[in-house]
Amino acid sequence: MTTLQTEVAEVAERTGFSGAVRVDREGDTVVCAAYGLADRAHGIPATVDTQFAMASGTKSLTAVTVMALVEQGTLRLDTTARSLLGEDLPLVGDGVTVEHLLAHRSGIDDYLDESSGGNVRDYALAVPVHELTTSEAYLRVLDGRPSVFAPGERFTYTNSGYVLLAVLAERAAGTNLPTLVSDLVCDPAGMPDTAFLRTDSLPGRAAVGYLDATGLRTNVLHLPVRGSGDGGTYSTLADLHALWSALFAGQIVAPSLVAELVRPCSDWPEESRRYGLGFHLAPAGDAVYMEGYDAGVSFLSLHQPSTAITYTILANWSEGAWPMIRLLDERLGT
Repeated sequence: MTTLQTEVAEVAERTGFSGAVRVDREGDTVVCAAYGLADRAHGIPATVDTQFAMASGTKSLTAVTVMALVEQGTLRLDTTARSLLGEDLPLVGDGVTVEHLLAHRSGIDDYLDESSGGNVRDYALAVPVHELTTSEAYLRVLDGRPSVFAPGERFTYTNSGYVLLAVLAERAAGTNLPTLVSDLVCDPAGMPDTAFLRTDSLPGRAAVGYLDATGLRTNVLHLPVRGSGDGGTYSTLADLHALWSALFAGQIVAPSLVAELVRPCSDWPEESRRYGLGFHLAPAGDAVYMEGYDAGVSFLSLHQPSTAITYTILANWSEGAWPMIRLLDERLGT
């Protein structure tokens, strides 16, 4: 067992980590392990093939899907939201574009304000979660929210923008977002186990999300029953590794469009990072990552081209992933 494998196991033991971890360096898998329970009530262990929720990691899949539609000519980065919304969401400014939404620079108000200081366990949605089964169903959640600044003026992270991107992509392509993500991202990348799953009818390989480090309370009443552009996908260690490999090999969209996705568009000093189009970026260097945090979900998957390091941590309770992330960042220098 390598030193890193030992340290990962020690952190898992010390923190009660429940999830899966994979680390690859220069083409070799140096850690691939799972710990804890995917389903506590039935004592089902997590495995390296368990499907875990990604929460806001979904935004990166949405961004790549939108860029694939741009490559096809179905959308443009300067396509305005208004051109596809018609009379829906009249408070969205006429100047808001697809690029503004991808970069979190649209100015539209967030239906789920993550800067308000609330607890991730709060019941945050104003509509019954079982009614949110499609992107179009979110229109009632987004409606009536005035813009908080002019498009392009500054960066503010917003879930609403990525739900709106899903609506625009669906209307432009005539296909729902789960199908678009499957056809345009998962299929070319070789990701058979990544999908938008309903939280109230999870398949046997999917991990249940929990609100606490111990206990049986799940997140089923805290999240939309089926996600949209801002969250809701489930994936595996192998699929997320495949995503990074395919993306940077130009197998999903052309390398020039990958460069646009990971081009720094905004500084985010409060979070010690930068942001591109759908991807988080390290404050310096070339590390690119997806991140998700929600009730019952904590997740990060990172790729650093210059060192050929890729790692993924998937956990099925709200705070589970962060100690493991700190260990890997320290040991790998990412």
